[in-house]
Amino acid sequence: MASVVLVEDDHRIRAALVRALSERGHDVVASATGMEGLNRIVERSPDLVILDLGLPDIQGSELLKMVRAVSAVPVIVATARDDDAEIVRTLDAGADDYVVKPFSAEHLDARMRAVLRRGQGDQADGEGTPPLEVGDLVVDERSRVATMDGRLLDLTRKEFDVLVYLAARPGTVVSRRELLAEVWRQPYGGADKTVDVHLSWLRRKLGETAAEPRYLHTVRGVGVKLVAPEL
Repeated sequence: MASVVLVEDDHRIRAALVRALSERGHDVVASATGMEGLNRIVERSPDLVILDLGLPDIQGSELLKMVRAVSAVPVIVATARDDDAEIVRTLDAGADDYVVKPFSAEHLDARMRAVLRRGQGDQADGEGTPPLEVGDLVVDERSRVATMDGRLLDLTRKEFDVLVYLAARPGTVVSRRELLAEVWRQPYGGADKTVDVHLSWLRRKLGETAAEPRYLHTVRGVGVKLVAPEL
């Protein structure tokens, strides 16, 4: 059972989800507006948040940023918006999963269980793990801090997750499909676009380009690898 804050303005969908998730043993509190939902999240410290993007008082994407400023709670965005660019932006802003309406209660419940298992696994994996070092790049998974040449890197949640995955496998070519499956936990559809966008942003923050790589090297037709720069 998980404690859940549901932020959904459509009263029919809200009532149906509260009923369906409660029947599956979850403790669900629902809000019809974004700011009410934010207050519930702060007050209750739930295990999981389910967030619609089309809210009457604030854009769901803005609310997600507010949530991320105060909490690391897993967030599943549940919305009718299925545009690839919107999905990329939302995942990059800190969402842990993205479910497009209409969906069944069974589908959502399965996604919830997967996100919660992933969070528990991340906590266990991070305990006692030394920082990863690739050249002058140091990635501390426990504190979620990455530095390069002693300089702090300002990475988004997903950029950091991609960097951790690659830094744990220095010199190993990792396919885009593998990154999508292991970092996004979505082994289906849209891999190249979603992953390539994040790799491009990560390269920029590492001070390099695909044409002139330093750490992040593309192996054409295969994938990408993280290696220490040659002296």
